[in-house]
Amino acid sequence: MDSRDKKGIAKVVSSFGYAIEGFIYVCKTQRNMQIHIAASFIVLLLGTVLSITAGEWTVVLLLIAGMFSLELMNTAVEKVVDLVSPEYHILAKHAKDAAAAAVLVYACFAVLIGGVIFLKYLF
Repeated sequence: MDSRDKKGIAKVVSSFGYAIEGFIYVCKTQRNMQIHIAASFIVLLLGTVLSITAGEWTVVLLLIAGMFSLELMNTAVEKVVDLVSPEYHILAKHAKDAAAAAVLVYACFAVLIGGVIFLKYLF
């Protein structure tokens, strides 16, 4: 392995480290992410107890991953907007509101899809 390969691997490892730092930061500081994590644990427990199918697990896991990803992006948008526009500006508000709306839309559809998956097991 030449030194370029080692540098490439080191960059990849560093990138993963930064991503993990970002995830931990959002988990520690963002109330909505904490709510998503708690809801995800409940959904995972419910899926286990109800023995949902492999296909249903796939959908549930994709929904959880999507929710986490959107919340991470929402936080990134909020932080960048705060950085570049520390004073109130209507465009900054619109950007933050749109990012929050994306999370809300996804969360609503995740609940609907979750209902389709889980309600048949509960009733």
